[in-house]
Amino acid sequence: MPANKLQVPRISDAVAASLEKRILEGSLKPGDRLPPERELASEFGVSRPSLREAIQKLASKGMLQSRQGGGTYVTDRLESTFSDPWQAMMGSHPNLREDLLEFRRMLEGQAAEWAAERATEADLQRLEQAFAAMTEAFAGDDLEKRSTTDIAFHQAVGEAAHNALIGHLSAALLRLMHDNIRLNLGELKTIPSATSLLANQHAAIFAAIRDRKPAEARAAAETHIDFVSETLAQTLRSVARRESAARRLNQNTPDFSETLSS
Repeated sequence: MPANKLQVPRISDAVAASLEKRILEGSLKPGDRLPPERELASEFGVSRPSLREAIQKLASKGMLQSRQGGGTYVTDRLESTFSDPWQAMMGSHPNLREDLLEFRRMLEGQAAEWAAERATEADLQRLEQAFAAMTEAFAGDDLEKRSTTDIAFHQAVGEAAHNALIGHLSAALLRLMHDNIRLNLGELKTIPSATSLLANQHAAIFAAIRDRKPAEARAAAETHIDFVSETLAQTLRSVARRESAARRLNQNTPDFSETLSS
């Protein structure tokens, strides 16, 4: 074979590379179902056998998975390989929460700065929708909705940074922090000014990104994480005090059952 002969990529390799790119950039997210085979083959302009071969290549990498009942789905491998071992250690090493928040501060500060520089109109539209959904949720009492919309807003910022690692690491960290975020939001509901403070912090992040002000976006994101870190520490201390008081109450409560039976 001549040394200078061009190597034409297989059609299935090209399709697999395109799908993989969508997963990396976040267009296809963990849990998303791929469009029907006929529709996807038409979109790529390839035969269905070539499409199946491409899907099999990504399935062998663990990025796609066929489920019982039909359909091919994006797996969470890119995120779970990071978060799974840390999730277990968070329970036995509470101090890791501080390290995690410190890392999140660095990551989200950079994400907000790059989002202000790089966000497309579609990113800004999605960010605005996430911000509106979060604002609506915070006006209600559904704690789960508050936490999921809060996470969705921060994930939208991470993806608007247009850095694949930041997008996926942000998703993994937010999944890892989900229980802490819900706990923190639950405690903050008891503080009259906390909800408005959080609303103002998120609004500052959104406005700085929308107005293309990178330095302000970074500062707003870091200020928010500082607030979260401080209030989470207070929350955990408050929970510990309540649990300790409840244990003392149970231990010191007289047992009158023997007296009554005698």
